[in-house]
Amino acid sequence: MSEVVVYRRRTVVSLVMMLFALALGAGGYLLTSLNQNGTFPADWLMSAGPLQFGGPWYLGLAAWFALGLACWGVTAWRLPYADPLILPTAFLLAGLGISMIYRLDQADGKRSAELQMLWLFLAVAAFIALVVWLRDHRRLQRYTYLWFLAGFLLLLAPLVPGLGKENHGARIWIEVGPFSFQPAEIARIVLSIAFAAYLVEKKDVLALAGRRFLGIDFPRARDLGPILIAWGFSLVILVFQKDLGTTLLFFGLFVAMLYVATERPSWAILGTLMILGLGVLGYNAFGHVQTRFESWLNPFTDYDRNGQVINAQFGFAWGGLFGSGWGDGRPYLTPLAKNDFIGAAIGEELGLFGLCAMVLLFGVIVARVLRAALGSAEGFGKLLATGLAFVFALQVFVILGGITRLLPLTGLTTPFVSQGGSSLVSNFLLLGLMLTVTHQVRRPHVEHAGSGEYVSLSAEATQALPVVVGPRTGATAAGAAAEVPVTPDEAPLPAGPAAEPRPDPVDFGGEAPEPLPSHAEPPAPTEDGEEPR
Repeated sequence: MSEVVVYRRRTVVSLVMMLFALALGAGGYLLTSLNQNGTFPADWLMSAGPLQFGGPWYLGLAAWFALGLACWGVTAWRLPYADPLILPTAFLLAGLGISMIYRLDQADGKRSAELQMLWLFLAVAAFIALVVWLRDHRRLQRYTYLWFLAGFLLLLAPLVPGLGKENHGARIWIEVGPFSFQPAEIARIVLSIAFAAYLVEKKDVLALAGRRFLGIDFPRARDLGPILIAWGFSLVILVFQKDLGTTLLFFGLFVAMLYVATERPSWAILGTLMILGLGVLGYNAFGHVQTRFESWLNPFTDYDRNGQVINAQFGFAWGGLFGSGWGDGRPYLTPLAKNDFIGAAIGEELGLFGLCAMVLLFGVIVARVLRAALGSAEGFGKLLATGLAFVFALQVFVILGGITRLLPLTGLTTPFVSQGGSSLVSNFLLLGLMLTVTHQVRRPHVEHAGSGEYVSLSAEATQALPVVVGPRTGATAAGAAAEVPVTPDEAPLPAGPAAEPRPDPVDFGGEAPEPLPSHAEPPAPTEDGEEPR
């Protein structure tokens, strides 16, 4: 018997949540102007070099709604079974970020919010292009070493003379004409794909146990090559680019995916020790890293050098639990409040509850992608979803830990919220990959009884509509399978070779006993009471 597990598309639910997210973003934009000026916003203008366009404020809101609904429409068309929570949550975070950037513009007179809207146009265009082109993430598995090459070249691009640019002590930017961006933002996505494809092939070898120490099976010495290469490359980034954040993000991603692929805690232990080694080396070798560690441990000893951290802590104190009110605080006193410290600005005006709500929104995205990873029936999708979720969560943890003094500052941006074109575009590309993986996991599959070969996310029982083929349904197995639309780029992977027939039993000589007929009775016992052999 065959069974078709059908998941609801949740199209209406996703649309309602998207409209709610867009309305909250628009409300924050309008509330800022009302609290600051007592009127609706003035005309808006977006400009990038010679390109300029704008109009009344309500046209800006119309563009905001149009971008969100365009993303939702393309996703509903190309990825109808994608997770319904991820896209609205991402736009809710983006709306929160643009509203806060616009609020900070009221203090310095700049038009950073309009520029962020222009970058949002480009990010949405990149998102739509990815979703239309890539409907099945398994196509990415074919180019493992090309992904590695592209990722390494992106990470090393800032070291090229005349192309790289140093900012705040770290050489992580490249400048092309009037534009500059961080190639590491794209490299984290490319390397997530490369690590997933590589570990699918090598996980069985890397999972072999070597020596046992304190009850833990550590890997063999011959299998330490991949993690040593990753550690060495991270060391190159730390030495030449002086960027501790990118170093920890890159190496931490590889260690996490290696642990998930092999299920060996020894890899996590070794990776943690090597990360600590990178931190100690960076502290002793580079004054820039040492300054950030001292600002983390003793920020109030030097206000001139640690003004960012000190003002952020005062902002949290002024905000309290409920915040000073949207547009009523003074977050502009913190340097880089639109970039690295936008979380501190949100904490001041929305309070601890508002900051925790933002963290919960990030947690929703991570949890839904990890849920898809658990439900994936093929190794590459499982590892890719895990890598995307981890690199996203690690970036949020590192930047929010830095502004709250849980960790040293690293210079990373808050996804979807901070000002920055490269960050926004790369996060929307990351969003497209997340939705592609969840679509493949949740879309209907035909499950053959007893094989378990193509199983959907059966744990999500409240959204599953099992269609059991039988006399009561009046359907056939072929008819039920035909109801599931499968396009060429979504077709399941080909099955393995057919099983060979079992060989004939080995002849050990002698005459084989004749089988008893089904109606025959067993032979009677002999005269001495023994049963015949």
